[in-house]
Amino acid sequence: MQDIDELLALPDVASDPDRLSKLAKERSDLMPVVHAFRQLQTTRTELGDARVLAGDDDAEIAAMAREEVTRLQQRLAELEEQMRSALLPKDPNDDKNAIVEVRAGTGGEEASLFAGDLFRMYSRYAQRHSLKIEVIDSSGSEQGGFKEVTFEVSGPHAYRLLKHEGGVHRVQRVPTTEAQGRIHTSTATVAVLPEAEEADLEINLAELRIDIFHSGGAGGQNVNKVATAVRIVHLPTGIMSVCQDERSQLKNKIKAMTVMRSRLLERQMREQVAQTTATRRAQVGSGERSEKIRTYNFPQDRLTDHRVNFSVHGLEEILAGQGRLDDVVEALLQDEQARMLQEAVA
Repeated sequence: MQDIDELLALPDVASDPDRLSKLAKERSDLMPVVHAFRQLQTTRTELGDARVLAGDDDAEIAAMAREEVTRLQQRLAELEEQMRSALLPKDPNDDKNAIVEVRAGTGGEEASLFAGDLFRMYSRYAQRHSLKIEVIDSSGSEQGGFKEVTFEVSGPHAYRLLKHEGGVHRVQRVPTTEAQGRIHTSTATVAVLPEAEEADLEINLAELRIDIFHSGGAGGQNVNKVATAVRIVHLPTGIMSVCQDERSQLKNKIKAMTVMRSRLLERQMREQVAQTTATRRAQVGSGERSEKIRTYNFPQDRLTDHRVNFSVHGLEEILAGQGRLDDVVEALLQDEQARMLQEAVA
């Protein structure tokens, strides 16, 4: 920390915005560790003093000191746990914006409606956390849901809050399209990508095919009259990104490139994960989307996340992006931290 403060005071660093920003972020990341360490030192000193007083000849002072020893021992255990957590390696993508893709799975129109419910849930959840939502591309269904929708979530810790949402979400309920009141099971798939910056991944422009076409939609002056929609295909992998929500071709191209870069970065991350240990491959949110991660059971008004065996009631509140969704997110983040600590000890 002292080394960083000395560097920040140098005129050469102050005149270099990129280096200044990196050092400031590094200092910010170290602050929890420094703060926990200082508190740990102070508490250990106070505990030593209290233990000395616990042997005092004055019975009243000794009794008070023994109470203080008990309190400080508990406090010391808490601080040691905080210190261990602060020293754990951080996900370098946690502070990035997120690209979220929600697609209807099995279940026909009901799956599209469920995909729409998930999109609204994430939108309201993001708003509650002062995050910004911006739709990049969408394909609606006849009943008002989504066949697929891609959107950007930007703001502090956006990816950290949403990264464990990736996977297959299952809903069990009586659809509005069901005339006989039977319970249906449908699915939607969610993918969450850290938004990649140009510095994160270099793309060979010669490997891209960029198509310009007319936007589709409900109508309006811009629809089918001016070619503003952009489709980008990465030829070596076949990965594709589309943006047609903006009226400007340039803005659509910028957004499509952001999605393309993020998808290529995710592919690179998954390839790296595949080369590491089995423990790392099993990590929540590593990119494996095939398995069912969560069930929304409406007859029992219960959400269950199968990865951490965590259940909460109140689906209407959850789908409104309210507090119970925070409980689910926190359970997943705590599980991630516990596994990281276990791996560090091992």
